[in-house]
Amino acid sequence: MGIVKIDDELHEQVRCASTVMCRSINAQAEFWMKIGMLAEANPALSFNDIVKMQLEAASRPSSNLAAA
Repeated sequence: MGIVKIDDELHEQVRCASTVMCRSINAQAEFWMKIGMLAEANPALSFNDIVKMQLEAASRPSSNLAAA
């Protein structure tokens, strides 16, 4: 875990969004960072496509963990 310095205005936006989405401030910021990273890596996908892709990945059994 690390510390990320963000602008006060952005922090307020994260705080507001976290309240609406019933997430902690850290979880909301992490969600936005992950979606942003995936959007940059997959510019042809919409937000809904990215969320659908993540939901599908989360519902698959993780057989990779058994090998680790």
